[in-house]
Amino acid sequence: MHDDRRLTEVRLDRFLRDRITPAVYPRTVPLTLSSWDAPDEPVPALEALRQEFTPQEHGAAWGRPWSTKWLRLQGEVPDAWGTSPGTSVEILVDLGFSGDLPGFQCEGIAWRSDGTIIKAISPRNQYIPLKLLGGGMAVDFYVEAAANPDLSQNWTFAATPYGDKATSGSEPKYRLGRIAIAERNQTVWELQQDILALSGLMHELPMELPRRHELLRALERMLDIMDPDDVAGTAAAGRAALAEVLSRPAYASAHQLVATGHAHIDSAWLWPVRETIRKCARTFSNAVALMDEHPDFVFSCSSAQQLAWMKEYYPELFERIRDKVRAGQFVPVGGMWVESDSNMPGGEAMARQFLEGQSFFLAEFGAECQEAWLPDTFGYSAALPQIIKAAGSRWFLTQKISWNQVNRMPHHTFNWEGIDGTRVFTHFPPVDSYNSDLSAKDLAHAERNYRDHGHGTTSLVPFGYGDGGGGPTREMLAAAQRTADLEGSPKVRVGSAASFFDRAQAEYEPLPVWVGEMYLELHRGTYTSQAKTKLGNRRSEHLLREAELWSATAAVRAGHSYPAAELKRLWQLVLLQQFHDILPGSAIAWVHQDAERNYAAVERGLEAIITDATAAALGSGNREFLLNAAPHERLGVPALAVAEPVRSGTPVTVTEADGGFILDNGIIRAVVDANGLLASLMDHATGREAIAAGESGNLLEMHRDTPNEWDAWDIDAFYRRNVVRLVEARSVTLERDPRGESPNAVVVVERMAGSSAVTQRIALDAGAGSLAITTAVDWRESEKLLKLGFALDVKADRSAAETQFGHVFRPTHLNTSWEAAKFEICAHRWIHVAEPGYGVAISNVSSYGHDVTRNVREDDGGTTTTVRVSLLRAPKFPDPGADQGRHELHVTIRPGATIADAVEEGYRTNLAPRVARGAHGVEPLFTVANPGLVIEAVKLAEDGSGDVIVRLYESLGERSAGRVTANFPAHGVQAVDLLERPAAAPGVATGLDSAELTLRPFQLVTLRFTR
Repeated sequence: MHDDRRLTEVRLDRFLRDRITPAVYPRTVPLTLSSWDAPDEPVPALEALRQEFTPQEHGAAWGRPWSTKWLRLQGEVPDAWGTSPGTSVEILVDLGFSGDLPGFQCEGIAWRSDGTIIKAISPRNQYIPLKLLGGGMAVDFYVEAAANPDLSQNWTFAATPYGDKATSGSEPKYRLGRIAIAERNQTVWELQQDILALSGLMHELPMELPRRHELLRALERMLDIMDPDDVAGTAAAGRAALAEVLSRPAYASAHQLVATGHAHIDSAWLWPVRETIRKCARTFSNAVALMDEHPDFVFSCSSAQQLAWMKEYYPELFERIRDKVRAGQFVPVGGMWVESDSNMPGGEAMARQFLEGQSFFLAEFGAECQEAWLPDTFGYSAALPQIIKAAGSRWFLTQKISWNQVNRMPHHTFNWEGIDGTRVFTHFPPVDSYNSDLSAKDLAHAERNYRDHGHGTTSLVPFGYGDGGGGPTREMLAAAQRTADLEGSPKVRVGSAASFFDRAQAEYEPLPVWVGEMYLELHRGTYTSQAKTKLGNRRSEHLLREAELWSATAAVRAGHSYPAAELKRLWQLVLLQQFHDILPGSAIAWVHQDAERNYAAVERGLEAIITDATAAALGSGNREFLLNAAPHERLGVPALAVAEPVRSGTPVTVTEADGGFILDNGIIRAVVDANGLLASLMDHATGREAIAAGESGNLLEMHRDTPNEWDAWDIDAFYRRNVVRLVEARSVTLERDPRGESPNAVVVVERMAGSSAVTQRIALDAGAGSLAITTAVDWRESEKLLKLGFALDVKADRSAAETQFGHVFRPTHLNTSWEAAKFEICAHRWIHVAEPGYGVAISNVSSYGHDVTRNVREDDGGTTTTVRVSLLRAPKFPDPGADQGRHELHVTIRPGATIADAVEEGYRTNLAPRVARGAHGVEPLFTVANPGLVIEAVKLAEDGSGDVIVRLYESLGERSAGRVTANFPAHGVQAVDLLERPAAAPGVATGLDSAELTLRPFQLVTLRFTR
């Protein structure tokens, strides 16, 4: 019996491959080709169509990496083709596809001669219906062919030169395949889809089920009926042999799947942003073409940025998309500017992802997204639920958490509770893919894998080729039609994400709850890879804060014109860079070169805005003022104000000791030993030693960094077993005479890290409560990880790491596999470890990766908690030159620090004092009575009314009360959401020019002050 079944399966596979598939297109005739090669970067279609096209040979090699070839295809359809019942005429275009994976190789888009898009061409979508060419039997159109190199390399993660145009070479990567007019047999194609659906289902059913054997026998009968020499003539009979097993309805208890069309298009990854723009046009044109053929087809599109590109570069396609949005087929989802990373963007940046995304969808389509949509982001910040709700959304979808290496999430549908207590209805599709093809394998996996049987009956399946684009195909829609109600299969219904969420939320009550971050147990290296990209992001976030604050201040105080349009443009550019393969450092060299250029342009633009605003606010004069953009007082200058600084503090004394130096400013005392290590760090207020006995701080350690796969993405736990402690220094010197006194002191330490020269500047300023360490590295390593560690005499059972609008606690112990998996964690501006009554804060200006370990000392039974900041990596894929070159990384360490101190230290470190000259100081627009209530943003309203928006949050993780007062004539205060619409805000009582706040831990509040 087993041998008989196996022989039938082999027979079926061969018959499908050798007889049925070729019979879908029984007749073809080559087209006449001519071509024009774009000399460098792509050009608009109308420009390309004006060029001189020369004869092009079939089967010729073409396409140096990243080049573009324009093909003109001409011919006449043979008489009588497509006139028989069940036949039609299509154009087949094979650009020389290597394998059949869309989005990771050459691809194309077909154009009419008037510059309008027809549809795209990819490995699994090579056809163009003749009817789309405008009628008649003449064929004359163009294909824009992109020679994108395949950097996936079958995921071997080998170093490749193709991620940079400068190193990608000039040899052609592809050879043209079949380009022809073809007659399509619809009946044979339908039979092909029947077989694929039934054969796939059969292989997913258990051997003991009768249904599996019924399917086998039905397929066997079909094979016996079919004439291999006349597939077209016997295809209808073959379909009839399968009709009965195809018509059997699903069980009443079958799992139900809502399938929504989708194409996860990475806004940059193994291709640059410029290519993503074309990928979007290809994918969206395919989706619209499918909608014309299938009125029930629904496509979910998640990125406002990608649709903004369509509006700018492909306006005709954008209008077709707009029509499909009105028809309910093309559905905006997500409400974000891009599918950003969620670990590293700052709080205000994450708020702006939603503000810009939702605003675009509302303005262009009248659509407000109810579902946040981040299927492929590398872990999910515990601050997200509150931000999602504040943006007007109700639901959240993710998929990536299925990639966890160790622990499985306990539910697929649940309430996710964030750091402030906000809950958002969340779904994690059990299909474990955001690129499903609706195969029987995927559907069966979704049903088996679903962890909430007995509570819920429905899950979501996003289907369509993605990552590199492509989207749904007619074959996928055929699969959905056949499994809508099929015995042995889950029931599939094509629909919107919102229709799924409405149904799932209605049927599943009460929901289980997941509290805190959804940490991805993979891709931990993304907190560190591509350090310059991360520095650019952090710097841009704080420059944007300053630019908005001082522009709003100048507008209110001096009538200065608020540069709303330019600020929006720069915000959108920074938000694009936060896409989940750009900011994480997991893209090709080209992408990160673009990112560095973009950050430089952002800095120039924002510095110009700040200069103009401060000149207007301060007036013309020569007095020196400090601009304090931080939410805390600094050097006697109030928060958010401009005033003459009050310099105070005991000058730093320096004492030589055993080849090292002792620095003391009356607040803290630091001992730097003869090797440049931090041997002691004490704050005078407590008299407590922060550095553990026999240990040190400022210890650079270099690890072997060879992850099993996903080089730029991953740090694997075994990295800790190979470490070189960089103890020995080449020199330790002082920048000034150690016998004198000065407001500050700097110890300069030079050492080597492998082949990389390292210079550290350990600085203590008068009046400072922290020691600053700047590490300059000329990084020349390969597959190494550089960390900077501090061994602390603190018994900390948990660490606190800043996240958006608050902080998250993580255990330092390894009690369970969940804790053990978090061996590398993300922190924003600061990380804090403490025991009751004493803590230490470490801040940074560009580093996100950290690890915290604890060890009980054998000699005295004390506990050492070691905090290490990940500085640099050197992965080989996808950018073999990642992080090579010069870097400057800045951290501070503050002993005797509370959480409030850590918050203040993070802002102080990232917002360097800015000095300007003018006639007078400037009073802050707002004052806040409680320093635990932190103002994150001050700006003018989006609607151009001139109203002032202030966004603040409770920063300490405790119940905090205080008053926010406007220091300008205000005529009313209103709590609003992130889109600046009136919203309920518990604990907020508004008056004419102030608001009384009693906020829960980490509560986020946005207030609108009417001028």
